[in-house]
Amino acid sequence: MKELKWAILGPGRIAAEFADAIHAAGGTIYAAGSRNLGRAKAFTEQHHIEKAYGSYDEMLADPDIDVIYLSTPHSSHYAYLLKSLRHGKHVLCEKAITVSSRQLDPVVRLAEEKGLIVAEAMTIFHMPLYRKLREIINSGKIGTVKMVNVTFGSLKPYDVRNRFFSKDLAGGALLDIGTYALSFVRSFLSSQPDQVLTAVKKFETGVDESSGIILKNKDDEMATVTLTMRAKLPKRGIVTGDRAYITVDNFPRADQATLTYPDGKVETIEAGSTAHAMVYEFNDMNAAVRGERVEKTLPLTRDVVDIMTQVRDQWGIRYPFE
Repeated sequence: MKELKWAILGPGRIAAEFADAIHAAGGTIYAAGSRNLGRAKAFTEQHHIEKAYGSYDEMLADPDIDVIYLSTPHSSHYAYLLKSLRHGKHVLCEKAITVSSRQLDPVVRLAEEKGLIVAEAMTIFHMPLYRKLREIINSGKIGTVKMVNVTFGSLKPYDVRNRFFSKDLAGGALLDIGTYALSFVRSFLSSQPDQVLTAVKKFETGVDESSGIILKNKDDEMATVTLTMRAKLPKRGIVTGDRAYITVDNFPRADQATLTYPDGKVETIEAGSTAHAMVYEFNDMNAAVRGERVEKTLPLTRDVVDIMTQVRDQWGIRYPFE
């Protein structure tokens, strides 16, 4: 089977990390595009990429490209997802995949119409540890799942000009770090929450600075999520049942968790490697495009985006471009 030709749209910091992951996985990158040809050439030279494009539209028109890795700011994902699909490209898109369900739904419809794969580069959906943890939960080892709890606090420096606090660029904690927390939650709930309660403290620019989210589904499972961008909190996820609970620290790229029983006994669970987080994303996307049997992550992504849409609607926060 021929090697898929990948192209990177948006050569920033995260794209550099992904380029290294592709090479670590034994893959090659065919092209990279920027709105500035000089920047594209610098990126291609640094990462051993064959072609450089100074126009996104020009790169997307290249018929040899099979898969796009989309790593622009998430405020522009919607437009480039649609353009990529219209040019017949599969897309692995950085998170948050879009800013709302109102954007994601037409993307999914177009991908289905064209028979193309769209996936979110959400590490939690690709790390081997999470597959192992779900197997443990499905075995009944922790009993019936009762509650999922997630905390994530990222202490961003005070700077109203930074994209994290910019309403024009879809800033705020929810789409930056909340997407990780809610992806963790949705990975372990049996069904999509149908009750969403939330409160928010807004930053002076109008984006969400800190928030609390409470979720409940038809299976009577609950979840709580605590987020902030102006204080530090542990990146910690806990899944608790009536026989034991699982703790995952540094959960976005975790390769280790603990299983704790009521009597205090603790087991360590290990799978995969934090260092290979993006390698797993690359390999899973290749397998999906080739039609191999892989776990479908887009339904989970859609559920997470739907929760974020409901939460932001309750807060009354809309971005200028929506």
